[in-house]
Amino acid sequence: MKIIGIGNALVDTLVVLENDGVLTELGLMRGGMSLISEDKHHSIEQMLAQGQTYRSTGGSAGNTMLALAKLGAKPGFIGRVGMDENGVFFQKNAQEVGMDARLISSNEATGVANTFISTDGERTFGTFLGAAAGLQADDVRKEWFQGYDLLHIEGYLVQNHALILRVAQLAKEAGLLLSLDLASYNVVASDLAFMRQLVEDYIDIVLANEEEAAAFTSGKCPEEAILEIASMTKVAVIKMGSKGSIAMSSMDYAIATAGHVEVADTTAAGDFFAGGFLYAFAQGATLQKCLHCGTLLATCVIQVIGTCLNENTWKDLREATDKVVKN
Repeated sequence: MKIIGIGNALVDTLVVLENDGVLTELGLMRGGMSLISEDKHHSIEQMLAQGQTYRSTGGSAGNTMLALAKLGAKPGFIGRVGMDENGVFFQKNAQEVGMDARLISSNEATGVANTFISTDGERTFGTFLGAAAGLQADDVRKEWFQGYDLLHIEGYLVQNHALILRVAQLAKEAGLLLSLDLASYNVVASDLAFMRQLVEDYIDIVLANEEEAAAFTSGKCPEEAILEIASMTKVAVIKMGSKGSIAMSSMDYAIATAGHVEVADTTAAGDFFAGGFLYAFAQGATLQKCLHCGTLLATCVIQVIGTCLNENTWKDLREATDKVVKN
């Protein structure tokens, strides 16, 4: 089973905070994702230039496809970047890791996720979408999905109703399964009716964290939320951080514990979890094994700043995930 993702093609600029005062100053919701203007992005850029920052390719679906590529799955990715240095950085990285990136070029600046990492590892995003926001329904082509079996959609795209409906319709016509990462609790809450209808009509796999699941189900706890989400789709997954994860389908229910490690940065934890989960799912693994593989990847990425795991770590992860799937 081959997987392709679609999402905002972003470059992450990460900074570790000494305290959360800067989040209040910038008007950013701790732990959430806020869209910002180009002017505000430039102001943040100037502020970050005074300290140490880290850079990596980003975007929710982009991170998930990166994880799949590093596991050897040869995924695809659809997005939009600018013809600038950040756009070149994104495309070069995708090629180096083995991702078939189908990137639409734009005269606009490549999108940037300004990522603020609190002392406890929580991350807060001030995201300038830039060129990524220009991905429109008319850009999507059915032939993009040829040769793939599953399309992974990041929830941030759901705000563009016309785009997401065309993507979902064309992917279904091409015979693909669809997975959706709910992306952020504030995104879910702001567009709940449409997101619920999208899940009921098109989505086969829903991945959510505890806060997103609560927003999607009007405040239900994970154990209750998964019952509701599973009644709307084929597979429901809820990630609960240090409390582990749960998954449910009509035929199976699984629980997994979390790895207990020192957290440096939770950026991409959910995205890498999705990568591990989908890697196992694509090979027909049980939900228990899918959760295990997701946990392995998430546990590793939260121990580093950003998404840049070293090659020895990836080698260990490839061996570990393959062992889980095959045993």
